[in-house]
Amino acid sequence: MSSNDIIVSLDIGTSKVRAIIGEINNGTLQIIGVGSAESEGIRKGAIVDIDQTVQSIRNAVEHAERMVGIEISEVYVGITGNHIGLQSSHGVVAVSNEDREIGEEDIVRVLKAAEVIALPPEREIIDVVAKQYVVDGLHDIHDPRGMIGVRLEVDATIVTGAKTGIHNLLRCVEKAGLYVKNLILIPMASGQLALSKDEKMVGSVLVDVGAGATTISVFQDGTLAATSTLPIGGDFVTNDIAYGLRTMSDQAEKIKLKFGCAWIDDAAEDVVFKVTRIGSNVEKEFNQLFLANIIEPRVQEIFHLVKNEVKRLGFTELPGGYILSGGTVSMPGVLSAAQAELQTSVRIAVPDFIGVRDPGFVSGVGVLHHVLRSVRPRGGSSNKKSAPRKAAPVETATKPGFIEKIKNMFSEFI
Repeated sequence: MSSNDIIVSLDIGTSKVRAIIGEINNGTLQIIGVGSAESEGIRKGAIVDIDQTVQSIRNAVEHAERMVGIEISEVYVGITGNHIGLQSSHGVVAVSNEDREIGEEDIVRVLKAAEVIALPPEREIIDVVAKQYVVDGLHDIHDPRGMIGVRLEVDATIVTGAKTGIHNLLRCVEKAGLYVKNLILIPMASGQLALSKDEKMVGSVLVDVGAGATTISVFQDGTLAATSTLPIGGDFVTNDIAYGLRTMSDQAEKIKLKFGCAWIDDAAEDVVFKVTRIGSNVEKEFNQLFLANIIEPRVQEIFHLVKNEVKRLGFTELPGGYILSGGTVSMPGVLSAAQAELQTSVRIAVPDFIGVRDPGFVSGVGVLHHVLRSVRPRGGSSNKKSAPRKAAPVETATKPGFIEKIKNMFSEFI
């Protein structure tokens, strides 16, 4: 494999840590390896134990390495959470070339100019995403490279996060022996993968229902307009099952995955299973209909909270409806429950790649998809051979010295 062929994403969730290896061939992405491990040290989407999280990352990466037969050294890490904030900004620069042709350097300079905003001391810029460029008053330009102009402007979204959240995430990945190539905002990356251009333009909501948290991402006018995280997810369903059946949480999780149904009308009364109850060695028999009566109210509550949060963010009319992702939405009946509660068009997003055709992989594959879309053409040959068993990710047009900047910032902060 050539040195520009392999990219690796790391999705650190509440229930699973996933390392996904992608190979780029002629500008198209193929998934060639997936490593998954039980997530320890994460509660409701936040890191609560560094050492356990590090071990989970190592387990996932080693699993992916064994599948493909390469050594992973660098990764793109997805980041999300309630500490993420979005802020609009505007940057203006004069085109530097004598012939007034806009080049890569001008784009980097105008994005740097947009970064000049007032931030609280506990927050840090994660990324700058251009919504549109303006060349000498001409608006709605998505890529101004090669155009002739005197004045280059950008309307951008500044993605910020809490320094402690960023620091803990970087610390875990680096202690696992990996170099963080860049942090990628999961709501934005997942939206690029899961939503069509029209859905992002007219207004849609991407709802990622994970185990410990539900992330809401509102897209409008072609870009990410707002994001929020609710501390509720599939683990709440598991707890309800454990309480309702009077059984252990680990057994309740297995029952949920094998027999769970989120819509009572879809549940079968003749599908039965046995459960060992707490404080007893005797197994008791239940059916799927009884289980659905436990699950449906909680799932409806999740989507009720989602609907209220979207309203709180200031969005009411979103013709594109709701798009669901995350491992929890794989359960039968979730789509029906969501449609009944949200009262609008709802669909489930599934990555169209062999080996990851599951809503739970939208985040990890979305990170790879985002990296592929962000690649800038570079001079020179791209056919150099990499060292044996090394995965060298694609270079992207990100801010130089990103990780070093974070480290220097913490030397003052801590």
